[in-house]
Amino acid sequence: MMGDGVKQILTKPIQLADQVTKAVDDAYLCKQECFEIKSKTERLATLLRQAARADLYERPTRRIMDDTGQVLEKALQLVLRCRSAGLVKRLFTLNPGTAFKKMSSQLENSIGDVSWLLRVSAAASDDDDGYLGLPPIAANEPILCLIWEPIATLHTASTLEKRCDAAASLVSLARDNDRYGKLIIEEGGVGPLLRLVKEGKPEGQEYAARALGLLGRDPESVEQMVNAGACTVFAKVLKEGGSMRVQAVVAEAVSELAAHGPSCQDMFAKNNVIRLLVGHLAFETVQEHSKYTIASQNKLIHSIAAAVATTNNSNNSIATASSNQDDDERRINHPMGNQHSAKNQMHSVVQSTMAAKSNTCPKNPPQQQQQQQNLSLAGQSIKGREYEDPETKLYMKAMAAKALWKLARGNAAICKSITESKALLCFAVLLEKGPGEEVQYNSAMALMEIARVAESDADLRQSAFKPNSPAARAVVDQMLRVVELGEPGSPLLVPCVVALGCLARTFRATETRVIGPLVGLLDDREEYVERAATVALTKFACTENYLHVNHARAILEKGGAKHLVQLVYLGEQAMQVEALKLLCYVAQHVPESEALAEANVLPVLEWASKQGFMVQDPTLDVLLPEAKGRLELYQSRSRH
Repeated sequence: MMGDGVKQILTKPIQLADQVTKAVDDAYLCKQECFEIKSKTERLATLLRQAARADLYERPTRRIMDDTGQVLEKALQLVLRCRSAGLVKRLFTLNPGTAFKKMSSQLENSIGDVSWLLRVSAAASDDDDGYLGLPPIAANEPILCLIWEPIATLHTASTLEKRCDAAASLVSLARDNDRYGKLIIEEGGVGPLLRLVKEGKPEGQEYAARALGLLGRDPESVEQMVNAGACTVFAKVLKEGGSMRVQAVVAEAVSELAAHGPSCQDMFAKNNVIRLLVGHLAFETVQEHSKYTIASQNKLIHSIAAAVATTNNSNNSIATASSNQDDDERRINHPMGNQHSAKNQMHSVVQSTMAAKSNTCPKNPPQQQQQQQNLSLAGQSIKGREYEDPETKLYMKAMAAKALWKLARGNAAICKSITESKALLCFAVLLEKGPGEEVQYNSAMALMEIARVAESDADLRQSAFKPNSPAARAVVDQMLRVVELGEPGSPLLVPCVVALGCLARTFRATETRVIGPLVGLLDDREEYVERAATVALTKFACTENYLHVNHARAILEKGGAKHLVQLVYLGEQAMQVEALKLLCYVAQHVPESEALAEANVLPVLEWASKQGFMVQDPTLDVLLPEAKGRLELYQSRSRH
């Protein structure tokens, strides 16, 4: 609140007020008017001294004191002109009535401004909840004072309830338009909102976190909020917050800041927000390590094998461990499937493992070990979270997935951190049978962003989406399931198609199951779906893909040629260009194919080479002549 700098700006107005009152005593002209000035100046001086002892909100204090100082300087000059009866002084007061009337009005405005400043700073600590009104300084910009009042309450309120109401007012203002949000930041609203997130009751924390999320609408605003400590505060709430709903709102605020200010992504990562969000996502999604064993968890696998060895002979133990691992992988591929008997078998093995561990650690009873397992899974204390209402749990998962989606966008380090955790497995489970459409959509979008980064980052692609990775297979299976269903209007369809296309270079030559469903989307679909499928297939068939010949053949075997010909002729202009690129790649790699001849692809390429908007595309400018030449070489006989 008010530091030494603010007290210093009060010194000058108080000194000027004293000078005015003293100068009035020596006035010779317009004594009545001067005494009126003195009376109002004394009232103003009393308020100024009261303000010097109060805890004031800095931003309006500086603004009001600056204006008040200017008014008092003008008052002093006016009164000094009345101290002598000389001719020169008279010349300056030819029309004193107008000057004094104007000065009296200005002093009244200053009195009103300082009175409002005292009220707005004290209102938070008294029982008066009435509307404070607007000070005269608000005549030109009323919204500024509507912003000052709740921020002042956040600074000085004696009760958390009033601070909660003030945060709710800022939510309303920030939601109205971007300009109000910028003003809240400029007028120092971020600091007290962050304090309320840390120290308030759940309702106040929720309003404050929501307001902060609304304020981060551009990179500059996000940077200011990060500099104010938003990342640290949000991480603390996600780790220790008692209310799941507050944590969910904080996760939503993280997503907003990451979406509008990508520079904050690394700062969130440094504050361990990624792990905390994954923990919230995993809660009641992947509850037990035994159900979804990730291959990288070597310690768990070894402990399972050891547990089996204690109950079976050495020959059977190897076979049992291998069988359990196979069951695990099948369960990952269908994480919500009906594998009751296998699940019970694996669960009993893990219980044996935990029992064996308890023998070596007698200080920790089994209940405590189970609790520690849950703590390590979620990344924070989850005591009591199982009793939260389903709607809150759903909201938490949706916002955790959304935050991971926004944080992953274009950031290889964060994507690696996400994929090294159990997040991929969580996304696969939620994508299959998420507890709500928003959870499924945010999970699909997160996978799409991770896949986009992996497309251009070989290290991430090789580590996160290895063909033998159970988590990666689970993700691909669920995305492929969405594509195979191909439900019209499904919000999951395009992100899954895009993700599969970005992962095109991770599929082996024998992995042809992806091509058919993508080709199926080229026929009689919404234009944006057809275009997404075309772009995805192009990534399979392009020259940069090592297996482009295999994938090109698979596209033709699934009937892709006739669909592409139709799209080149009849699609929208952007669709025509994308379809032609894919057709050129296929023609270039397998020009001898009978499917190309039957679909009359060569005449299509000849027609396209005469279309100006097509040949102007940089890629087609090179690709089209090459494909046309290859096709002419292999299929010239079929034209006669």
